[in-house]
Amino acid sequence: MKVKKIIGICIAIMLVIAMSACNGGPPPAPPQEENGTEQNGEEVQAADPVELLIGAAMSLADVTVDLAEAFERENEHVTLVFTYASSGALQGQIEEGAPIDIFMSAAVAQMRNLEEQGLIYGESRNVVRNTVALIVPADSDIEIESFEDVALDIVGIVGVGDPEAMPIGRFAQEVFVYFGVADEVYAKAVIASDVRQILTWVELGEVDAGVVFTTDAITTDDVRIIEIADPAFHSPSINPVGIVADSPHIEEAQKFVDFLFSSTARAIFESHGFSMY
Repeated sequence: MKVKKIIGICIAIMLVIAMSACNGGPPPAPPQEENGTEQNGEEVQAADPVELLIGAAMSLADVTVDLAEAFERENEHVTLVFTYASSGALQGQIEEGAPIDIFMSAAVAQMRNLEEQGLIYGESRNVVRNTVALIVPADSDIEIESFEDVALDIVGIVGVGDPEAMPIGRFAQEVFVYFGVADEVYAKAVIASDVRQILTWVELGEVDAGVVFTTDAITTDDVRIIEIADPAFHSPSINPVGIVADSPHIEEAQKFVDFLFSSTARAIFESHGFSMY
């Protein structure tokens, strides 16, 4: 009897061991995760955070807010920081070594100047086009209908940009020269440091008329557009973008430049009054 009992116990133990083997044994312990995430058994490190400083023409102040929001949603490790000024001022800052990663100009001339000095990585790319608008305060009772009319005595003070430093200043000058009224207009002109200063002057009624980009004019209800210049009246109003050669973040900067040509960016640009190049 004792022998049978011992044999029975041994058989029971063997059955338990066999069942355990058939069921694969206890489940393996989950892998310990240290840094990053794991995909297909391989550890993927999270990208290091990068901050890109973008020097953008003042006329891009509104559209770049929406562009940055859309880009950062797709590139969570990248933060875009913008500094705004006239294109000429930004060109000067880059020439002096300012830590700007990307230059978004309001005209080709300033970008070309930097390229000729070897300060732009690779080649710049033309992104969008803009137009030039003659504006007056929304409640103005001055009866003018065209750029040519700015020369009339009923217009007292005109707000324009510096033709030597600002694309909008050069475009305005070219339009007035086209109509043969530049001397009369600039005799009563005040010169702004950037296009948004001109817009503000007109909004507040500090000048009787001003010349800005159309994309600036449509940002406020406090001005009225008198005329949009035919592109034939001035040199092309094109906004190029270029990566600054000394940028330590060429890869991330290139991603943002490529993004500017995406369907998402196109919709944003067009919603702000720009047209794609």
